[in-house]
Amino acid sequence: MTAAPELGNPRTASPDLLRAVFRQHAAGVAVITAAGERPVGFTATSLNSVAAEPPLVSFGVGTSSSSWPVIATAEHVGVHILGEHQQELAATFARSGADRFGPSTFWRSGPEGVPLLDGVLAWLVCRVVARVPAGDHRIVIAQVVGGDPAGGGRPLVYHQGRFTALRD
Repeated sequence: MTAAPELGNPRTASPDLLRAVFRQHAAGVAVITAAGERPVGFTATSLNSVAAEPPLVSFGVGTSSSSWPVIATAEHVGVHILGEHQQELAATFARSGADRFGPSTFWRSGPEGVPLLDGVLAWLVCRVVARVPAGDHRIVIAQVVGGDPAGGGRPLVYHQGRFTALRD
């Protein structure tokens, strides 16, 4: 049996500690969209599969996000799994004040009027079933009503504060 690496000195819980720990956690990258007076969307690394029956997903959204007012009342949302070739798209939807649905973003109106992004690995349209308060965020739980897993390719990953690709 080999000795485990020594643990460092514990730090007191803080937003900085949480960010530092989660920089070590690789996460898939998704874009969440919704239809409002104008379409909204944001990059999320908090997407989770919640249940298979019924099919449920969850994601977190900050209440200070420019997308929150629309997400707060939207009946349906789009969930898009990004490919490694979509780092620029992920950055656009993550950047505050960006024209997310401008000329460089290819999208169309999909089922339930949800904005669907072109060229993604997979997408879902989901009906929002709950918005759970969680600090300065809300955890949105949504039931899948349709989608397409057939985009193909390798996923985009977020690690160490940047978008990256999986290595072979």
